[in-house]
Amino acid sequence: MMDSTVFWGNPVDGSDTIGGERRKDRRYHLQLELKWKLIRRRRLLDTGTGRTIDVSSGGIRFDAGRQLPEGLNVELSISWPVLLRNVAPMQLVAIGKIIRCDGRQVAMQTVQHEFRTAGIAIRHATPVEMAPRDPSLAPGSAIFAALGKR
Repeated sequence: MMDSTVFWGNPVDGSDTIGGERRKDRRYHLQLELKWKLIRRRRLLDTGTGRTIDVSSGGIRFDAGRQLPEGLNVELSISWPVLLRNVAPMQLVAIGKIIRCDGRQVAMQTVQHEFRTAGIAIRHATPVEMAPRDPSLAPGSAIFAALGKR
């Protein structure tokens, strides 16, 4: 059997389907970390983490870590592997409906999606730590010695 796994921009071929590819949207094999939220009537029912299996403009198949009920709405926050302007981490947020579940593998039909910047964990620093590093301003420098002689 031919391996249908490809990365970055190449579609998954139809060798793993019966009777050829029936989907109208191309699927791309991407294994990306994600967080999911299970929603019913605007209420958060459950959350978890997982990985994408394949992605298309019409839907996403992912490993949820456990079986999820069909017919419910799900929101995925997918860690995107590209930085915005080479600085800010991105995430793809996709909202849709679970249309199929086979064990841990869940297929959702995408209704809405958008890219967002992801938060960056910032280490709290004192103003002195945040100041520019100029060796002439170090505590043991001549400037501090001169200040002490006044």
